[in-house]
Amino acid sequence: MRKHIVAGNWKMNNTLEEGKKLTSEIVNMVRDEVMDDTIAVLCTPYVHLTTARDLIGDAANIFLGAQNCSQHESGAYTGEISVGMLSSVGVSYVILGHSERREYFAESDDLLAAKVDQVLSTGLTPIFCCGESLEIREKDEQYEFVTQQITNSLFHLSQENFSKIVIAYEPIWAIGTGKTATSDQAQEMHHKLRTHIAGKYGQQIADETSILYGGSAKPSNAPELFAQPDVDGGLIGGASLKSRDFVDIIKSF
Repeated sequence: MRKHIVAGNWKMNNTLEEGKKLTSEIVNMVRDEVMDDTIAVLCTPYVHLTTARDLIGDAANIFLGAQNCSQHESGAYTGEISVGMLSSVGVSYVILGHSERREYFAESDDLLAAKVDQVLSTGLTPIFCCGESLEIREKDEQYEFVTQQITNSLFHLSQENFSKIVIAYEPIWAIGTGKTATSDQAQEMHHKLRTHIAGKYGQQIADETSILYGGSAKPSNAPELFAQPDVDGGLIGGASLKSRDFVDIIKSF
């Protein structure tokens, strides 16, 4: 049975004190209010990781995540953070291939394949992002484009390693724009992705792969989105910076 996951991507936000306050609020609310087995992941900037780890403590269903990592194991790469470093401070999940990384930092499918390998080699879980721009959707080429991202960066993996991947579909045209894919649009893409995975790895692996929606989900639309049969949670941006909103999204299943 695949997992329900709600991951909060703080992006480049929050001072240390702001991060402490937000993490404390989320941890306390989740402990008090979330009674099911939905997994919450806090994907913070690097400077918050150890503080967030300590505040999460022994919470059973809250995990620590990073927003990126290096494709290199170690070495003379000033400013980079290795997967081993992330593992050493308690990180469990790593976001890879977010649309902002692809656009602003020119991250290619080949580079992301190398990062996926690094994350898996250390026993951490990649949250692999894929998604199309408005231009591609208007050309009705979104399914070919997004499935090709999956093929290029993930289909070199063995069946065993692919089974450890979490997918996050993020329609780029719905990130930070106030627009949201309809629940039908989200379901259609998630179903296409699951079918594509089944064609490579078989139906059982496809059925066990968690596919998250990453396009401006909020408390008002999360219940409808999460009710779709192929939507297994969300990669949450802006709403993850508000503890009440984020926890309400977690409770939307």
